[in-house]
Amino acid sequence: MTENLTQRQKMLTFAGILLAMFLGSLDQTIVSTALPRIVADLQGLDRFTWVATAYLVASTALVPIYGKLADMYSRRKIEVVAVSIFLVGSMLCGLAGEFGTLPLLGDGMTQLITFRAIQGLGGAGLFAMAFIIIADLFPPAERGKYQGYVGAVFGTSSVLGPFLGGFLTDKGSGLIPGVAGWRLVFYVNLPLGLLALWFILTQMPALRPRTTPKPLDVVSIVLLMAGLAPLVVGLQLNKAEYGWTSPVTLALLATAAVALALFVRRSLRSDNPILDFGLFRNTVFRWANAALFLLGGAFLGIIIFEPLFMVNVLGTTATRAGISLIPLSMGVVLGSLLAGQMVSRFGHYKRWMIGGIIVLLGGLSLLATMPETVSYPQVLSYLLLCGLGLGPTMPLYTLAIQNAIEPQLMGQATSASQFFRQIGGAITASILGTVLTLTLAEATPPPTTPSVAVRPVVSEGPVVPAAAAGPASPELRAAFSKAISRIYLFNIFLVAGGLLLTFFVPELPLRKSNHATPAPAE
Repeated sequence: MTENLTQRQKMLTFAGILLAMFLGSLDQTIVSTALPRIVADLQGLDRFTWVATAYLVASTALVPIYGKLADMYSRRKIEVVAVSIFLVGSMLCGLAGEFGTLPLLGDGMTQLITFRAIQGLGGAGLFAMAFIIIADLFPPAERGKYQGYVGAVFGTSSVLGPFLGGFLTDKGSGLIPGVAGWRLVFYVNLPLGLLALWFILTQMPALRPRTTPKPLDVVSIVLLMAGLAPLVVGLQLNKAEYGWTSPVTLALLATAAVALALFVRRSLRSDNPILDFGLFRNTVFRWANAALFLLGGAFLGIIIFEPLFMVNVLGTTATRAGISLIPLSMGVVLGSLLAGQMVSRFGHYKRWMIGGIIVLLGGLSLLATMPETVSYPQVLSYLLLCGLGLGPTMPLYTLAIQNAIEPQLMGQATSASQFFRQIGGAITASILGTVLTLTLAEATPPPTTPSVAVRPVVSEGPVVPAAAAGPASPELRAAFSKAISRIYLFNIFLVAGGLLLTFFVPELPLRKSNHATPAPAE
């Protein structure tokens, strides 16, 4: 598909893909900062969590579908559709509530939730397609250094998003007369997205599959979405209100289990399944995705709960709590770039995967044993260490999977790695939120209402908690310190499990051509 492309064409295509991915990753971090102002303006405090959940449900359910479509149709067309849907959703989010209550769509907050779901439908493609198209452009032996830039883009957006979101929310009202600043958080996607579309339409080749596509299995798509939607919603429900044993939660999880079981049954019998379950016979695919499932929550576990420690234990402001995440993001950037470059230069991706996890375990151990008297600079150094360990996990597991899979299944295999990471993160974040709630409930005497919400907003990136009304009581500080320590201990067990599974991932020679047959992985 890329045999006749010049290096210039490849790099221009690569730039367009990175810009599209930056668009999606920036949106995940920029919106969280604006949420308090949005909720106040649209008077939707009772539904604010659904702004995140709607996006998460749509983006999670569509990842495997984008992978299948990429194996059947032109990658360029699929990328254009994904970016276009995302931009339409962004524009509609910015318009939410501008015209009052609307038929079918309801008030401004309900409109925003609906439009965030539309954004998620496109956002799923921005991430899934990035790794798929990079696999088309560069052979595995060269791909590591280019996939390393993907981790760098994600880390950079994690730094820029909260600050840009805060600036536009607080200062943006004067930039365009009559337009509230928080609406610019969504409108800023439009120029970036149009630029990405220009790159894709003018510089990117069609990248058509080598095989004739069969009819799409629509029944599998319906069953997959019918299973993933209640699963994610059930995980995201506030467990203080809807516990794990509540009828609502149990009904959602039971519905998900039945629908996903039917999806698996249908897929095993279909001539053209959304996900070819024969992929699980590949040893690299099987063990790498199992490791990604456990590792998926590590990054979220830090960015969601570390600000709570900063505010409620160290007594910092919300701004300083947000700034404390910068070393983590920069560590991810450096770790991702370094690992990608080293693998492309010397090969041997497995040692870098294992090394990164060991570094991550060291950072998490330091975070788990922090006393209440730990200094702010010490915490920053621990977060930097965690970021350096997390960096290699972003590109290298996907690279290992792509290197072991036949080209005609590249889209499905690549999107599966993104899917297992995302589902693992959602499940882990939900469990960690329960750990936090239960630990706080054990406090004697019980702490007063926490100065921040304890329910994580998974899909919005770094969550910067609201500033506390005043200094936390010693009891509250002790309760939060104990809770955060438990959370990191739980994360350590998950990451250690990911390390154990990584040892079972075979290391295959990196192919020097996309047309070479993968080495046997069984």
